[in-house]
Parts: sequence; C-alpha cells; structure tokens
Amino acid sequence: MLAHSVFFTLNDNSPAAVRALVDAGNKYLRHHPGVVFFAIGTLNPDLARPVNDRAFEVALHVVFDSKASHDAYQVAPDHLKFIEECKPNWKQVRVFDADA
Repeated sequence: MLAHSVFFTLNDNSPAAVRALVDAGNKYLRHHPGVVFFAIGTLNPDLARPVNDRAFEVALHVVFDSKASHDAYQVAPDHLKFIEECKPNWKQVRVFDADA
C-alpha cells in the first residue's frame, strides 16, 4: 500500500475557506479506484505539544492499494479539477508519500 498525506496551508484561512477545501476534497478525491482509506480534516486545536507541526489548516490522508493506483489518481480528472478549483488559495502544500 502507499500512504499519501498532504498538508495545506491557506492564504485565506477563514473558517469558510477551510470548510470549502474540506468539502472540495470530499467531493473530488474520496472515490478513486484503489483507495482503501480516505480522510480529510482540519488541524486539531487541542494538540499543541512541542512536537506537533501546526503549520497547516487542512490535512488529507489517502491510502492506496498500490503505487499504480496512486499514479492513476495523480492524473485523474477529478483530482485535476480539485487542484484547479482550490490551488488559488494554497499558500503552501506539503506532500508526504510512504509505503505502508
């Protein structure tokens, strides 16, 4: 399996803008072939230990059954539509891919 985690820092980090990104992720990214786990959500405000990286507003976690499924997702029309609609509000995007 391949775990694909993406952390989004937003230009406009208002509650409405954060909610819009989460909603778009649920709309465009949840139902791709090969997805065995999907979650998108917001920074937990209660977890502020020194080891916590808090430089994001939204976190996306997708586990794929294979690298091939991940690679197909990267060029899928819904994934590209998500990027097109949401990218203007991205200040920083950090992507972490790991074998699982």
